[in-house]
Formats: sequence, structure tokens, C-alpha cells
Amino acid sequence: MLSEQDLQTIVSDITDNYKNEELFQRNSGYPMPNRDQIIHIIMGLRQIMFPGYFDEEQLEHTVPEYFLGHNLMRIHDTLRSQVYFALLRHSSKEEKARTLQRADDICTQFFQSLCDIQNLLLKDVDAAFNGDPAAKTKEEIIFCYPGLFAIFVYRIAHRFYQLKVPFLPRIMSEYAHDHTGIDINPGATIGEYFFIDHGTGVVIGETTIIGNNVKIYQGVTLGALSTRSGQLLRDVKRHPTIEDDVTIYSSASILGGETVIGKGSVIGGNAFITESVPAGTRVIAKNPDLTFTERGEGNDLFD
Repeated sequence: MLSEQDLQTIVSDITDNYKNEELFQRNSGYPMPNRDQIIHIIMGLRQIMFPGYFDEEQLEHTVPEYFLGHNLMRIHDTLRSQVYFALLRHSSKEEKARTLQRADDICTQFFQSLCDIQNLLLKDVDAAFNGDPAAKTKEEIIFCYPGLFAIFVYRIAHRFYQLKVPFLPRIMSEYAHDHTGIDINPGATIGEYFFIDHGTGVVIGETTIIGNNVKIYQGVTLGALSTRSGQLLRDVKRHPTIEDDVTIYSSASILGGETVIGKGSVIGGNAFITESVPAGTRVIAKNPDLTFTERGEGNDLFD
């Protein structure tokens, strides 16, 4: 059991950290964004993007305008406060008076983009259905596929990234990462008809650019060659460019900001690529020669 003297020492030491560490002093008095509220926003937006799939309301049993208006206003109030808190944490004293108006403007711009985001998601559903013979229906893809959920969250988070909202994009993307094993940085730029098959272990870095009609499998990494320079690499293109109509099979790694995978290329499983690949190329990582051993007495490998 802690003695009174031990307790006093521990409290004193940690209190000194509170006083001396800038992380605990910056914008003190303003709350951080609430992670649970942001997840609640994601779930509400999913109901809007795919009505009838994740709630009990059916469009044919209600007035679509009422359904949409009611849900938008419900989400708006929560979103506005979370954007406001996020902005406060990154605002100077001079900016604080204008922060609420900026939060309002960001929410308006975000909601104005929802129709475009939904159109992109519907194309992603088409890409999954057309690209996966195991898919029985598009409804199954919306309801069940972790790849689509990760892409949905990415498309929402990316818009907030574009609007320069702190915290929210990363909270959203890490929630999807936690639930799907798919890590898409909200800063990545991803085109239409994007499909992630199976998905677990996929990593897509912040400055990745992906074109239209791209399909990737589980374990693919679109990453940086090195991040040893740390913050000096901020805003530098560190991750590859994947042009249109490319397929990347499982566990392939494509690294580097100058690496371009040309249009229509196919990257085989386990390939490790750090240089550009011309359009229409097939890249195959050859397996080492297999050695076969006959079963015999004392061969523990087969016992």
C-alpha cells in the first residue's frame, strides 16, 4: 500500500510535468474533440449514405425529404461543436473570436459535398460487385464488406482533411482501422471505382495518389521509403502514385514518393517495388525453388 509520503512524492512529480510540459498547457480550458461523438457522426452519415441499411427507417415508408432533413440537422449540431473544439485547439488568441463562424462555414461546405461523396461511394459499391465473383448482391457489399466501410470512412475523413479540420479526420480513419485492419490515411487521394478485396493489413499513406478503377488485395502497403527525417518530410510526397486500372495483389509493397505504377499494370503478390513501373506492365515476385523431401523414417517435418 502506498504510504502518505510516497503518494505526496508521486503527486508532486507528475504535477511538475503538468506545469512544465507545453502539451498540457496549450489552449488550456478548451475541451478536446470527443471521440465517441465523432464516431456517432460517422454512424449517422452512414445512415444517410445508405438509407435503410443501418437503421429501422425505410425510404418507401417515409418521406425522403423528411428523413434526410431530420438526420442532417441532428448530425449538424454535433458536428458543429466537434469542429469548433478541434479548431480551438489550433487557434491563436486572435483567431478564437472567428472560430465559431469558421466552424459553421466548414460544416456548410461539408454538407454541400455529401451528394458527391455518395456518388463516389455508389461507384465503389459497383467496383466491389463487379470485381468480386463471391459477392451475391450489392446489398451484401454495403452491409458486410469491411473494405467498403473503410473506404466510406476515408471519403468522409478526406473531405475534412481537405477543409483543414484538425483531429477529426484522423480520429475517423483510426476508428475504421481499428474495426477493419485497413489503414487509409485521410490525406490520400483516391479516385473512382476503388475496391479493396478482403482488406486486412492494407496500408495507404498520406501522400498516396490512386487513380480510377484500382483494385488492391489484403496486406498491400503503399508507403514511404524512409521517414527518418521526421517532420522535415511534412508536405513532401513520400508515397507512390497508382495510375488508373491497376491491380495490386496481396502483400505487395510499393514505396516512395517518386514511384509511379503505370496505367493498366498488374502487381503480383509479395512484390517489393521502389521504382516506377511502365504502363501495362506485369510484375511478378518469383518464389525461390521449392525443395521436396520424401517421407522417410525420422523425418519430423512430416510426422
